[in-house]
Amino acid sequence: MFDRAATALIKPLVDRGAALALRAGISANQLTLGGFALGMLAALLVGCGQFGGAVLAMLLSRLCDALDGAAARQSRVTDAGAFLDITLDFLFYAAVALAFAFADPQRNALASAVLLASFVGTGSSFLAYAVLAARRGMDNAAYPDKSFYFLGGLTEAAETLAFFIAMCLWPAYFPQLAYAFAALCGVTTATRIAWGWRSLR
Repeated sequence: MFDRAATALIKPLVDRGAALALRAGISANQLTLGGFALGMLAALLVGCGQFGGAVLAMLLSRLCDALDGAAARQSRVTDAGAFLDITLDFLFYAAVALAFAFADPQRNALASAVLLASFVGTGSSFLAYAVLAARRGMDNAAYPDKSFYFLGGLTEAAETLAFFIAMCLWPAYFPQLAYAFAALCGVTTATRIAWGWRSLR
């Protein structure tokens, strides 16, 4: 929901950061892989109950995720890079959700499972529409910098990161936060299915 506004707000800083990374010899794909490694570190720290370090690792991971796209646009956009980026993003989201179950299985396991199931809904509806939109040669003018059709919704990257940070700041309330975010993901999935069905018909 907030991704488009957030992207526009930080775009000048991200573009400058990407240019600096390229001048330092760091490619877009290296930024993607570095961001994923930091994301896995965040998940590991969550699983170990080190929530403060996890927040820092998440923020650095998402910084790399912002920089990699800008670096690709300033150098060379490739299908392989776009595939790597979106695949590793979804693995990061799943890993963090699962990590909370490891941090406190008795309290968090069911809520983590519900959250992961909701991610399947948002992810599958997002990627399925992107495939069919590409087959039809469709573009989303609202997200011109994306390498594939970006179908927005109530829960996007910004909201997911905000909830992950809240879960780390108040880990005792993970179940409540997880159920709330899963419900929002359910709304996103339902609206994407309804909109996608109408538009593709």
